[in-house]
Amino acid sequence: MVSQKYSLFVLFLVGIITLSSCSFNKTDVTVEQTLVDEKLLLTLPKESISYVNAVKPILERRCVSCHACYDSPCQLKLSSMDGILRGASKKNLYDINISGTPPTRLNIDAKTTKQWREKGFSTVLNEGVNTPRENLEQSVFYQMLRLKQTNPQSRVGMLSNDFDLALDRNQVCPDLAQFPDYRDSHPTWGMPYAMPNLTSQEYKTLVQWLAQGSPVEEKPKKNKKMLTQISQWEQFLNGNSNKEKLSSRYIFEHLYLAHIHFANSPDREFYRLVRSTTPTGQVIDEIASVFPFDDPGSAPFYYRLKSYDASIVVKNHIVYEFSPQKMARYKALFIDSDYKVNTLPSYDTSIAANPFKVFQAIPANTRYRFLLDDAKFFIEGFIKGPSCRGQVALNVIEDQFWVFFLNPDHYINSNDSDFLKDYVNDLTIPSELGDDTLNLIAGWTTYREKVDKYWNAKKSDFLKGKEGSLTQAMESVWDGKGTNPNAALTIFRHLNSASVDYGLLGDAPETAWVIDYPLFERIHYLLVAGYNLYGNVGHHFNARIYMDFLRMEAEDNFVAYLPANKRKEILESWYVGIRGNIERAADNSTGWLDKELVIGYKTDDPQTELYQHLKNRIGNLADSTHTFYPNKHSVDVVMNKEKRSLAEIKADNAMEKISEIKGALLQVFPELVFLRIRNTAEKNDFVYTLIHNKSYKHVSSMLADASEDKDIRDLEHASLTVVKGLLGAYPNFFFDVELNQIDNFVERYTHIKNRKDYEQFVELFGVRRTNTEFWAVSDWFQDYADEQQPVLSGLFDLNRYHNR
Repeated sequence: MVSQKYSLFVLFLVGIITLSSCSFNKTDVTVEQTLVDEKLLLTLPKESISYVNAVKPILERRCVSCHACYDSPCQLKLSSMDGILRGASKKNLYDINISGTPPTRLNIDAKTTKQWREKGFSTVLNEGVNTPRENLEQSVFYQMLRLKQTNPQSRVGMLSNDFDLALDRNQVCPDLAQFPDYRDSHPTWGMPYAMPNLTSQEYKTLVQWLAQGSPVEEKPKKNKKMLTQISQWEQFLNGNSNKEKLSSRYIFEHLYLAHIHFANSPDREFYRLVRSTTPTGQVIDEIASVFPFDDPGSAPFYYRLKSYDASIVVKNHIVYEFSPQKMARYKALFIDSDYKVNTLPSYDTSIAANPFKVFQAIPANTRYRFLLDDAKFFIEGFIKGPSCRGQVALNVIEDQFWVFFLNPDHYINSNDSDFLKDYVNDLTIPSELGDDTLNLIAGWTTYREKVDKYWNAKKSDFLKGKEGSLTQAMESVWDGKGTNPNAALTIFRHLNSASVDYGLLGDAPETAWVIDYPLFERIHYLLVAGYNLYGNVGHHFNARIYMDFLRMEAEDNFVAYLPANKRKEILESWYVGIRGNIERAADNSTGWLDKELVIGYKTDDPQTELYQHLKNRIGNLADSTHTFYPNKHSVDVVMNKEKRSLAEIKADNAMEKISEIKGALLQVFPELVFLRIRNTAEKNDFVYTLIHNKSYKHVSSMLADASEDKDIRDLEHASLTVVKGLLGAYPNFFFDVELNQIDNFVERYTHIKNRKDYEQFVELFGVRRTNTEFWAVSDWFQDYADEQQPVLSGLFDLNRYHNR
């Protein structure tokens, strides 16, 4: 009897030990809950697999298209191995947050997996016993992939309403213990989410890599030539004099988001400018700071160039080139210029957040020329970063407008250091409040008063100005010396994303900006250097309000060139509804509207006349690097007409017709469309971007969805711009058409009257999320972009691709 009880006890202990040996942590899941594909497991190749050559290309084309940057679902960044090891978080960074949230920037705010687990990130890989079976069973990554394979996506029609594709959708981010419930509740939500399945070979490759423990090769060492260039730049940026130190601080605060590319280096090799506790020659230890003007601490620090090894995605790819010529330019601007820096400014927030205080010793004209040299780069800063989703900033601007700059060689008080020093406190921006303030009305109180004071001083000089001819007035506009394409830019807003390009694209816009130095600097410090994605609702709200002021200032600079008797009429046509009642209240000094400054207009349409004079002033730089429509008088089209084949002329003529669609008919069209016209006979396809320029009665609502709000939309003034080539980061739809069908395509496109017509049109020519050729078409567009712009291209984001 005793021996029988003893035997039962032993069996019980053995059972307990056996169960315990199957567990490696709290997230253990039994084999019955997460079955492994046994057949595949047994047939997986045994040889080592290359992450760089076999795995990374699949991740980039099938996963990184959604899982990159801060807006990655579940913060799961698959654009680098560091992101995969970090894992996923249930925290949505874009939720309205009353108190703000601790930053979770990859490779900055934590540097080990242990630290990320402490910050609430859960693993998507097996972190236990390294065996093929365990590596799959204990991997959320694998379970998500397999869920898709066992529940294939529909291959026809639109996706069902089970899929939530809204940008602000509630995210479901299960860890391993929660995965069975996720699988049972959402059997069709495997990865890639709401996209076609991976091919069997792509799936097998990823499974093989996961089963082998997700190995990664060592990073190749930099060649001596690159190391020499890096050392030269770090030596330059870490000079010992006060002038060198202040200049480097200014450069860093403007380039900290840049993907720096060295001239004559490999196309896909980029670096970030960081502050490190270690000098040149030692491993970089990046100083974590929310803002680039945060205090780096009392210990010595060094400006270093850190290799950027993640996959390049176009939505945050802001390229800045370093070259011997650029260093010479820096020396001429900052080092050889005649000014002194007697003492270095503090990093106290009340000072550091105001560039007009910190860098007062550097002549304003010098700072302005630095910005103008690469104006497109700095404008891209607020369009592409630092949040990867810029709706708080972007819903302040129109859908299409042109940007010009005041001439640094022409005296203007706002570009003069002596004038600015008297208003340095009035040029401060809400960033000085930090990211922990809940003062929601500061934008309408404190900062509005400061803006008004500065504006009144600026306009006081304006009222003293003498009349001049239109030709003379154009001398105050920067022409890029005839060689710098940054002199004229076009910005397109695509609802919750935007793009910027050289030249003047599209129809003459309703509004335009003219930017001077203080305006340019404040845009950068408000929306780039001083913007905190992790900040609270007060920080975001005040940034949104202040950007309203800056936009109006830029527009007023443009209106000042128009006849006095037309200014009020034009402004009222821009500012209607809320825009008229609230926004213009921010500028209660309207005496300048009656001051005639520019004379010599000859038509009843002075705005169009002004645009023509601005084009003449800019010269060839007004012509975009892209051919675009509608633009019947485009220099590029006229000059290259003889160089085009009959097939290309046919395609271009078709796009000209499409570009003439205007008004309410456009409301069913996506914001950004990529179109491929297949020229099979000549094996030379043609590519276009179709941009829907929505028009708004006002752009003052921070929270309203302007795409759906009929009180905000001005449907009758919507337009379509067709650009030859690819423009934008977030395509909303693909069309793939044979050249012999292009006339039919245009005929049906121009006769779409409603949503039903559009869906029928998509059925014929569109590439839906369910299309079996979706990935092939997507890859073709990506290959085209990489070939056309090997340095500037990046992976397109498909997170906003429509389900139509």
